[in-house]
Amino acid sequence: MNNKLSEIHRKISFLRSEMLRAEDAIRKQVNRNEDCTVASLQVMAMRTALLVLISERNRLGGSERLLDVDEMLKLRCRAANSKTLAGPRGRER
Repeated sequence: MNNKLSEIHRKISFLRSEMLRAEDAIRKQVNRNEDCTVASLQVMAMRTALLVLISERNRLGGSERLLDVDEMLKLRCRAANSKTLAGPRGRER
């Protein structure tokens, strides 16, 4: 079960990064007055896939909501600090 949740989290993370890339491409196309229909349809399909993954994650007992940017940064900061504190101490150079 935990492996399945981890796999879903990886897919969600990958999908989010792909969506950001596609949205960036759309912005560039709009700025150049180009047709962005294909890229927009791809983003809409990715959003649908993301919703399916999120509902599957919730069904398997994953968290009900996604963390916002501030919460994610706090978690990463805590994790980084705990790793540096847990490392060897007192080494001289």
